[in-house]
Amino acid sequence: MDRDLLADCQARLAFDLLANTWNAVVIYALRDGPRRPVELREVIGGISGKVLTETLRRLVDDGLVIRRAYAEAPPRVEYELTAPGRGLLEPIEAFGRWTEEHADAVVAAQERAAG
Repeated sequence: MDRDLLADCQARLAFDLLANTWNAVVIYALRDGPRRPVELREVIGGISGKVLTETLRRLVDDGLVIRRAYAEAPPRVEYELTAPGRGLLEPIEAFGRWTEEHADAVVAAQERAAG
């Protein structure tokens, strides 16, 4: 039996993290440094406040993002990538390059299959 393909192997961790579309999008949006939630919504577009909040909480819980709250009036919160979060930028960018190269062919195949 090939132990590398077990359902609970560590290699699945990265795939599980990137399987949620918003995880990768938020991580990529944080690539240039800390951002406030309102800035993230402006950069990302199409994400609701609720989904952004849930995604940020999940990424903080996973240790990929740090949440910093500042004691100011009004309160200010920023999110920033941790070292493991920054480590996901390369695979996310690789997926982006793959998409640029192959998306049209995949969509065409899907349309033929549906057709």
